[in-house]
Amino acid sequence: MTSEKQHSTGTEEADDRVESFRQARRARRLELQEDYLELIADLIDEQGEARQVDIAAALGVTQPTVAKMLKRLADGGLITQRPYRGVFLTGEGRDIAERTRERHQIVETFLLALGVSAENARIDAEGIEHHVSAETLQAFARFLAEERG
Repeated sequence: MTSEKQHSTGTEEADDRVESFRQARRARRLELQEDYLELIADLIDEQGEARQVDIAAALGVTQPTVAKMLKRLADGGLITQRPYRGVFLTGEGRDIAERTRERHQIVETFLLALGVSAENARIDAEGIEHHVSAETLQAFARFLAEERG
């Protein structure tokens, strides 16, 4: 009986790990998309437009790499492109960019509250923001609200 319990627990732990891996892979796929949308929003806000060449320069990738991602974003209804013009966010694309910014801000502020340096908080938040669960993000926000209150 004990070995059955141990086996069952071991199987449950393995299932939990598998689900964690699935969630991490999903987050990595969304991370790239969110980074592009956030950057496009930043470029539009700062320069009035987001051009493919500026996106490539900001991300340190080639224009063909950017073109492939822009096609995926357009196919997903998150951006529109016009010949000889820049890239534009759809309403849904803008919403995702804004949620990503908000998540980044919460994570960065939380890390700063823990005593992480400003530079490391900014860099670390960039990765964490895409992988943190809604529950954890809410806990960060509650902690920050209590700390301020």
